[in-house]
Amino acid sequence: MTLGFYFDGNRCIGCRACSIACKDFKDQPVGSNFRRVTSYETGSFPTARSWHYSMACNHCASPACVANCPTGAMHVNEEDGTVIHDDEICIGCKTCTEACPYEVPQYREDLMIVQKCDACAVRRATGGNPSCVDACSMRALDFGDVDEMIAKYGDDLVSDLPFLPESSTTKPTTLINPKPASLAEDYRQTAE
Repeated sequence: MTLGFYFDGNRCIGCRACSIACKDFKDQPVGSNFRRVTSYETGSFPTARSWHYSMACNHCASPACVANCPTGAMHVNEEDGTVIHDDEICIGCKTCTEACPYEVPQYREDLMIVQKCDACAVRRATGGNPSCVDACSMRALDFGDVDEMIAKYGDDLVSDLPFLPESSTTKPTTLINPKPASLAEDYRQTAE
């Protein structure tokens, strides 16, 4: 079994409830966000289009953060494929933050270690969903077995969008139902 996130770009309205729920549940300080919502636009009047993208850890099948962690603090959970961080053995060297093409691991100046999304492992252990999934009023997010989500949402989901790093390097497990405008090459970031 391999677990991962699903994101539906056609449903996301950019409300950032997912990001706030994550920040609250993980008690993150100002400047640290394990889930980020970024807004983009393409085209120009009268055919301008906009969209939002919600991203947390992609729980990659070949995670660069794990490959570059000298202590093993960043590691793959062998049971479900999620990328987990062990705060107790992290030395705060930041090699994982530099290695991740998605800029997911966050250095915590106050703790002098790195932390990241673990897909709310504590909530999942008791049968719950990640906090971001439950907070999304538009149901643009889901989390579960990747094969089951492909069966549920369709086999035309993607891992690559023009504004994301090339997926072939780390093989992210996040499945994306892209909003058509998000496939445009001439995009501009408008907010994060």
